[in-house]
Amino acid sequence: MHSRRLHLALTSILLAAFAVAAHAQKPADAWAEWESLSPDNEEFTVLMPKNPTTESTTFPYHKMELNVRLYMATSSAGPVLAITSLSGIKSDPAQYTEFARFNSYIDAFKAFFPAKVRSKETLMKMVLVSSRPFHGHTGRSYKLTLGDLNGSVNAFVTRKRFYAIVSLNTKKDDALEEKFLSSFVLPERQNEPPKTVASTNPDQQQNLQEKQLDPNTQNTVQPEGEATSPATPNNPENSATPGTTPITPNGRQAPTEAGKKGPINGGMLNGKAIYLPVPEAPAGDANGVVIVAILVDEQGSVVDARAVAGPQHLQAAAVAAARLARFSPTLLMGEPVKVNGTLSYNFVKSN
Repeated sequence: MHSRRLHLALTSILLAAFAVAAHAQKPADAWAEWESLSPDNEEFTVLMPKNPTTESTTFPYHKMELNVRLYMATSSAGPVLAITSLSGIKSDPAQYTEFARFNSYIDAFKAFFPAKVRSKETLMKMVLVSSRPFHGHTGRSYKLTLGDLNGSVNAFVTRKRFYAIVSLNTKKDDALEEKFLSSFVLPERQNEPPKTVASTNPDQQQNLQEKQLDPNTQNTVQPEGEATSPATPNNPENSATPGTTPITPNGRQAPTEAGKKGPINGGMLNGKAIYLPVPEAPAGDANGVVIVAILVDEQGSVVDARAVAGPQHLQAAAVAAARLARFSPTLLMGEPVKVNGTLSYNFVKSN
């Protein structure tokens, strides 16, 4: 009789242990009910666990004060699902590119978000995975590590706001991450009508309007004080694109009429990259060298890349890899600056 009772007791303990283990392996079960979230004064719609916590506050960023809204669902089982909404950096192509605005928001997000999930001392690491435009909005995807949590971040910037959609967990749960991240929706970006500029010269005004309306140049014309990537394969490091500020003999760009400086010339940048992914060679004859002209922003991200020399069938793979490269910020007199340069990719056919 005593032996039978002992056996029953051990069986009960084992069943309880298995139940706990099964629950730990399925953290998504912590949220039985989900709801569609579309907050007032926001542009997004997303599927989140019911009754997420919300917070509205302000956050100092350099000399600005950003408005922040945080929507977050946490569970004792480990998962953290969150959306950080930031505003306060206006869209102004005349002063900076959309990627420069995006990267400023990313810096602010890195400073704001960790303390909301873990202590302020917890190190957050973000690794760029890919550029990810979404419905016409500038965006990027990252892998994120925050203490014992790992996961993904999709970030997008609209004309009004910046959104970071975060999925973190102590254990890998692809189904939960996909359910949350894929449910995030933004409306299609609407193109603004071209703005006419008053001019005392009718011919000059007409030429400007035609240039703004030209679909082949609308997305490549740079604001005053900024330059495009090098233009010609024969001299990719020192050539200047028509309509941009020329590079001076010392490798720097001359000041514009408004007193602004464009990117400096960095030359060949392979040896200066802190992350330089290997391009995925296409099938077939993958022999040759491709030169890609790039523009690196103040934070070290590649914001423009295009092939200027090399076999045509290898250029797409080289450009895709170049866009994912990362560099340390370049400082000029203590201020971060953009850098023009080139990357060289040597494709060798494997035996």
